[in-house]
Amino acid sequence: MALKLDDKYVWDFWHYAEDGMQHLFFLQADRSIGNSDLRHWHVSIGHAVSTDLRNWSVKGRVFGPAATPAWDDYTTWTGSVIKAEGCYHLFYTGTCRAENGLRQRIGHATAASIDGPWTRVGNGLALDLDERFYEEHEDGGWHDRALRDPYVLAEKIDGKYHMFFTARRNQGGKFERGVIGHAVSDDLVTWEATAPVYDGGHYGQLEVPQVFERDGQWFCTFCNAREHWAPALRAQHGGGVSGTSYLVAGDPLGPWRPAERFLDGDVPCRRYAGKILADPVTGGDCLLAFEDTGPDGGFLGGIGDPIALALEDGRYALVT
Repeated sequence: MALKLDDKYVWDFWHYAEDGMQHLFFLQADRSIGNSDLRHWHVSIGHAVSTDLRNWSVKGRVFGPAATPAWDDYTTWTGSVIKAEGCYHLFYTGTCRAENGLRQRIGHATAASIDGPWTRVGNGLALDLDERFYEEHEDGGWHDRALRDPYVLAEKIDGKYHMFFTARRNQGGKFERGVIGHAVSDDLVTWEATAPVYDGGHYGQLEVPQVFERDGQWFCTFCNAREHWAPALRAQHGGGVSGTSYLVAGDPLGPWRPAERFLDGDVPCRRYAGKILADPVTGGDCLLAFEDTGPDGGFLGGIGDPIALALEDGRYALVT
């Protein structure tokens, strides 16, 4: 396991590369909480650096929940980091204690250095839910109000910055509402939600999107558990698997379509929240993911070693 902390659970992460250094920002929680399921509610954001994606130097905690009361005083979850407009930008997911963490919103902080310190822009709030396109939380419906995991492109397209996130559309079956949401901005500060770029009706939720281009084709990785697949999709694939898959498109704004084959999945889930990254050692692409379920059925909580990928005819596959 490439990045394992003896005293902390480590899970979702995002990546930034600059000047030969690989930066990982990741969710972490003290192992002393006992039950690993509680990690989501005792979370902060950590930072580690590497030259090869295999040997990591841990910088420690760099960001966390705001002081109460605030819209993000309970959790700060998965996001992305870019450099633009003369500084570094951290976009993240936040929830508040007053709402028992049920309603997610997207936050924004900046720093002069990739090492921080990170300062919220205003009160930090960048994007709230737009009910024209996305589902509000309702009792008896989904387990939360999904508006999380922002992935922001560093380069403008048609004069706008573009943010992709996970959410649920406000119509359709319970396990058919998961979408890749979309928002645009002129300046990275003021954001406007638009219609989803993908709402294929196959999943209850898609998590941790990553949008990038290779060889003229665009890819959007995501992860989810088979329990969140639409029943028809589970039946079609023998009950499904949990892990990382991807969408493909000729343009980052779509239309997006599911890949012809799943990228990396198991039952029970072995790896989760995978990212496709350029491997500085091999020169090719690799899959980096956090280690989920161990041989004893418990949560492992660390970042695994890079797994080589082959890209042929616009399709990725693990090199075994």
